[in-house]
Amino acid sequence: MIKFLAKIVKNSNINCIFTTRMKYGFDNNKYIKIQSERIKERIAQFGDKLYLEFGGKLFDDFHASRVLPGFQPDSKLKMLLQLKDVAEMVIVISAVDIEKSKVRGDLGITYNDDVLRLINEFEERGMQVNSVVITHFSGQESAKAFHNRLCRLNIKTYYHYTIDGYPHNVQLIDSDEGFGKNEYVETSRPLVVVTAPGPGSGKMAVCLSQLYQDNKKGIKAGYAKFETFPVWNLPLKHPVNLAYEAATADLNDVNMIDPFHLEAYGKTTVNYNRDIEIFPVLNAIFEGIYGYNPYKSPTDMGVNMAGFCIVDDDICKEASRQEIIRRYYSALNNLVEGKSEETEVGKIKILMQQAKVTSANRPIIKIAKDRAEKLGVNCAAIELNDGTIITSKTTSLLGASAALLLNATKYLAGIDHEVKLIPASMIEPIQNMKVCHLHGSNPRLHTDEVLVALAMLSLNDKNCKMALDVLPQLEGCQVHSTVMLSEVDHKIFQKLGIDLTCEPVKKK
Repeated sequence: MIKFLAKIVKNSNINCIFTTRMKYGFDNNKYIKIQSERIKERIAQFGDKLYLEFGGKLFDDFHASRVLPGFQPDSKLKMLLQLKDVAEMVIVISAVDIEKSKVRGDLGITYNDDVLRLINEFEERGMQVNSVVITHFSGQESAKAFHNRLCRLNIKTYYHYTIDGYPHNVQLIDSDEGFGKNEYVETSRPLVVVTAPGPGSGKMAVCLSQLYQDNKKGIKAGYAKFETFPVWNLPLKHPVNLAYEAATADLNDVNMIDPFHLEAYGKTTVNYNRDIEIFPVLNAIFEGIYGYNPYKSPTDMGVNMAGFCIVDDDICKEASRQEIIRRYYSALNNLVEGKSEETEVGKIKILMQQAKVTSANRPIIKIAKDRAEKLGVNCAAIELNDGTIITSKTTSLLGASAALLLNATKYLAGIDHEVKLIPASMIEPIQNMKVCHLHGSNPRLHTDEVLVALAMLSLNDKNCKMALDVLPQLEGCQVHSTVMLSEVDHKIFQKLGIDLTCEPVKKK
């Protein structure tokens, strides 16, 4: 828990509370080095080729950066760039997700669009993109349309078909009517990284299908799995691993001791339930392809080295406890919106108990709620990177979140709190437009509108320019609102790199 220093500075409607500041607990440079070396070792183990199933986000992995302070959101991509001369990318998308127009919750774009985004991102960074594989294909018209769209863009695209009884009907799977029926992905490099916009896309099946067909062609190829979480060489109930369970509460993922690894080596390691449950089936599939299984456990299949790069365990534990609290509030908000179930909230409650945390471990929650109760209006609080906590309130002109950005930037830029960065004479015409012309019900300015106004005024106002210049310093800051914020405000905080929690209360 963050300990408070006995120094509180009060300034009009803004409170500044100084606290200690956490340091980095993860060595990112070491991670990039030893992780790429580990993958090279695994390539050498199999000879000609390695299909590496890449779980999670290859870049913009903000969960990892939150629970392992020092881990950079694009660390995994930087690591792969060490291997770019021997690697190529295959991006997998399920025809089922195409049919449903499935959306990435963190980016607000469809999986279709994310495939194109991933291709652009990889190629801009010098990675070779081989192709796209559409899995679970059974003739869906939307999947055909996406296939045609990709072909028009000169992107090689393959179909992998639904296999009856997958993954348990091993006899059918390991046959020419199973994996053999899939279109073969022609690859040319030793490392084939198989990734996807999200979970359940069929990455593993693509890797295994390629192994089956490579084996028939006489090509020596192997399979490995890259998952950052759970961290296999941390204890089962370590906060980093508990935070992963909280992040995947909607998927019902559960961390477990790997019984196969324990039996084979007498060592305790951590994996998650889906990999453990599917391992006997994978064992049978590998035996059908190779005649033997090169792995004795699900942990053996992995190549993740993140656990070896933690340099301060206490820092990572505390960061993970904070993440669990944030996930709890997110689940509560989703429950109010009808986007989650009570079971998800209940599971994270249990995880909070296991991690020995409550909302009291996130100081800005109590500070924001106390201020709202005292003033009788919606309030918000932000913990800055120097440990300062600043509050704001809703007024007739600004929502609490918009006011919070102004208060925080004024503090960071050394501008007196009494200075009005945006004059009322400018705010009132914007409010009039929102209500009278756009028929809105809330005249108060949102965060995006405040930032646009600041940008316009910065051309001739030194203080506004100073406020804009310090915006990057908000990255990594913590905010709590006493009401649920609009989607617009959520996205602004996300783009600024601010971690947000909200009380599960809708605005009146």
